[in-house]
Amino acid sequence: MMSPNQIHESRSPSRPNTFRQTPLQVIHIFGNFMRIWSVYSVYRYLSQTGASVILFIFSCLVPSSILFLVLQKPWKGRPLSNTQVVPSVINGGITALYFILWGKGLRSCGPLRVILAEYSGAVLGVLSAVLYGRRGSVWKKVSGLFAVLASFYFLSQGWAMATQSPLSFSDSQDVEVQSEEVLGVKGMLIPVFAGILSALRRVIARRVSLKNQLKRRLNAITIASATCFLFPVAMWDMIIGSANVELPFSAWAFSSFVLFGIILIFYVDSIAEERLHMVFSSPRHLMVAGGCIILMEIVYKMDFSLAGFLFCAAILGFGIHEATALDRTRKDSFQSSDILDGVHEDQIQMSALPT
Repeated sequence: MMSPNQIHESRSPSRPNTFRQTPLQVIHIFGNFMRIWSVYSVYRYLSQTGASVILFIFSCLVPSSILFLVLQKPWKGRPLSNTQVVPSVINGGITALYFILWGKGLRSCGPLRVILAEYSGAVLGVLSAVLYGRRGSVWKKVSGLFAVLASFYFLSQGWAMATQSPLSFSDSQDVEVQSEEVLGVKGMLIPVFAGILSALRRVIARRVSLKNQLKRRLNAITIASATCFLFPVAMWDMIIGSANVELPFSAWAFSSFVLFGIILIFYVDSIAEERLHMVFSSPRHLMVAGGCIILMEIVYKMDFSLAGFLFCAAILGFGIHEATALDRTRKDSFQSSDILDGVHEDQIQMSALPT
């Protein structure tokens, strides 16, 4: 039987941990808000100017890769092995393809559907269950997959739009809003594929890097290689592929996406994973993003239905929870948890590299 002093000692660290995490939670919310703000500014810039998506992404990746290389200096410190550098370079190709699809989806689908489609990486949790999980967990994750797909179907049918949602009871004709088109299922495929690629690149980065500092160094290599992969595509788009090769300059769109949409969000998500045990494809992360989306939709006067958005976000959150749920009775199943994009870091005991 434990003494009162032992009970007090076992319970006392919980409050300091909570107070210690509060500033980190504020940083996480602020970082995601600024990132989503940059996404809306990029959407307005692309929709109003008609600029090339590929050229814009490439022009943002160039300064981002330079800043990452200057900040992290991957050539210093412990030499990186080929088993770390080669997957990071390959991950750069995946990152370049992700940014292309993401930019195309942003222009055609709008910021709300593109941001929510980034959580489609939860389907990797279903894949891990099929490959490594037990039969009971497979059916649970498959049900989560159906919920995620149902949410994307409702989004493609315009349920989050005031002019199209059956859950919108307000008269939107008297309000000046930026109306959006109903995409259909095919229109949602590009942002969904972009979300899966985004989850895949995070999984590769997590598998390759076992230490936080190593993860940051390898991320600099990944962004630099993504810029190199995107260079011939941007040149092709400038010379042959695009009819409008002009790239009108917008200081806020460029600077906000570089600083907040690429650089800051990487460090914020790293802090959330390391200290708050909050990964990207998780209901908690979706709640933060959902609050920021609601604010931005109101500020930018978009075609927005609050009831329809909350309905779609609730279904998506339930699907993510089911699709990325860990089998807690099998804590030694590292293979399954590595593939999960929604894996909780506090349930994985990663061994640190020797210094």
